[in-house]
Parts: sequence; C-alpha cells; structure tokens
Amino acid sequence: MHPYLKNVLEGGRLSFEEGVEVMKTLDWFEMGQAGWAYRCQKHGGQAVSYTMFRVINYTNVCNVDCKFCSFQTQLGSKSAYILSKDEVFQKIDEAMAKNADQIFFQGGVHPELPLDYYLDVLSGVKQRYGIHIRGFSVVELLNLSKVAEKPLGELLEVLKNAGLDSVPGAGAELLVERMRQKLSPNKCTTDQWCATMEECHLHGLAGSATMVVGAGEIVEEIVMHLEAIRRIQDNTGGFHSFIPWLYQQQTKRFAVQAIRPDEFFKILAFSRLYLDNIDNIETSVMVLGKDLGKIALRVGANDVSSVVIEENVLKSHGLRSEHEANKYIREAGFTPFRRDFNYQTMPIPGISNVTNQSTAISV
Repeated sequence: MHPYLKNVLEGGRLSFEEGVEVMKTLDWFEMGQAGWAYRCQKHGGQAVSYTMFRVINYTNVCNVDCKFCSFQTQLGSKSAYILSKDEVFQKIDEAMAKNADQIFFQGGVHPELPLDYYLDVLSGVKQRYGIHIRGFSVVELLNLSKVAEKPLGELLEVLKNAGLDSVPGAGAELLVERMRQKLSPNKCTTDQWCATMEECHLHGLAGSATMVVGAGEIVEEIVMHLEAIRRIQDNTGGFHSFIPWLYQQQTKRFAVQAIRPDEFFKILAFSRLYLDNIDNIETSVMVLGKDLGKIALRVGANDVSSVVIEENVLKSHGLRSEHEANKYIREAGFTPFRRDFNYQTMPIPGISNVTNQSTAISV
C-alpha cells in the first residue's frame, strides 16, 4: 500500500500536496482498497445505513440561473408556484404514510418571498407533526437574510425557533472560484458558502457536505474542495456526512463531462480517506444507480443516502421504498439499518440487530 494511504490508516492525515499526488498517481483499485479499510475502521464491514425523507420543493421561482439546472422558473412565469401550508401538509401526510421521519425543504431562490412565509410553514409543520425539518441551502439562507433584512446569525435563530432542525450541504457543487464562475456566476462565492455553513453549525444547525463532479474540474480543484470541507469540520464538527455526486445533463447550456465509474470510485474512496474528521460517507444511489452504488459501498461509503420519496430536480435511479432499501443492502452483501438524522439506529420490524464484523473487500 502507498505510504501516504498507510499513514491515514495508522491515524495520520493527508496533506493537500499528498492528496494531489495520490489522486494523480494511484489507480482506483488501490485507492478503493484503502477506502474500504478506513471505512471498516470507522464502522466495521457489515453495517450499511439508510433513512427515509421527503424533499418538498416549496417554490420553483429562482433568480440564480445556474447553467446546469432545469428546475428554475422566473418570477411571473405561468409555471411558477409557491406551495401553500396546506399543500405542504398534504405532502407530509403522504410521506409519513410511507414511514418517513424527516422532511427536506428546498426551493429556488425566490427574490420576494417574505420571512413570514417560512416561519408560518416551519412552525405549522413542527406543531402538527413534530417531524425533523431539514432545510434551506446556503444560497437560500443568504437570500432570505437579504429579503428579511436580518443578519445571518439572527435569521438562523428565528428559523430554529420556528422549527428548523438542520441544514443540507446543497449549493456547494465545487468550492473553487473558477468552477463557480463557470457554472453559477450569480451564486455565492466559496468564502460565502464556507462562512455561512460555519455559522449554521455554530448556531446548532448540523448537516451534510456535498461535492458534484463532472464539469471539467481538475484534480487540484477536487482536493481544494475537500480541503475546504475538512477545514470547516475541524472548526465546527457540524457535518454528519459527505456525499459526492455526479452532474446530470439537464440543460443545453452545460455539457456534462463524463466521469467513468472507476474515476468516480476513486474520488469517493479518496474522499473517505481525506475527510478523516467526517464519520459517514454516503453514496447517492438515486444519482449513481443501483449497480454502481453497490460497488461504492466497497470502496468507502457506509450509507446509501436514503429513500427519497419525491425528487423534482434530478432524475432518480434510486430506492423507492423501505422494503426495497433493505433488500438492496442485503443483496449487496451487507446488513441494513434504518437511521435517523443523527445516524442513530431506528428499529425495523423483522430486521435483526446490526453487527460490526468486517466482510472481505470485493470490488
């Protein structure tokens, strides 16, 4: 095994320069073996977790104009919508009937939607259901801070008091200015994203971190992104998980750079090794697909992301029910366990207790 990877398995940390070197010189299989070994150190080799949540896209109005997104609609368009509280309630009723225990609010960046709308919906949901509410990307929060004319810290406390429990890692894409200008020049900068996420963590709003590849990024930029995420985690400890994604072709204004499966597995395994301070690595079966998702579990991932009950932005290739999630994980050679937002085990009728015994790597 390469000495840099061996050092990680012995409790060391990859530097930026070392990370670039191994990404450029090692093949995916060697990286994957190390990613698997590190995953086993943290979680054992048997358990794979999943959760159940519903995405609720409360509005499709957005003025950010990301080149890769086909979801956005301009203010005043005939297709524009804002969900009423009753419509939100209906979606939650449907989700809870399918055993969801989390709701994920995410919308476009609406330039005029007032703070009272958010507070009314959040408080209404919390009072009626008591369900975990995850919501609002960094760019949504920055926009709302501007619309409400409130400093970010004050806004976060108001949202928390209304019922917000956690935040997603959405809108990071790649935390490198060259790529952000290429993909989303109207979106927040790298420094703004990082500062806002740290502020969320410091106000008790934990969450996840993400990375999206397939837009012409170079190795150094991938490592720069991971370095920014690792630095935030060193400061706050607020990331429960990290999820690497692939772009999907949605618009003619953005040409996806094809990432081969072996290249993606190498990136995922490297992420597992570089992010030594983040406990969980998720593989998004919804984006990656079921076959490749099984291999991702053998190179560093310990979670299949979730059963996403509704998805309007991306084409879903993922799991559609709790039964399917359990069957999928068992077919991949692992023991499934249902988790909550904090990665605590939730009981599943008919499923035996999870063990932490390692299984042989097979990639």
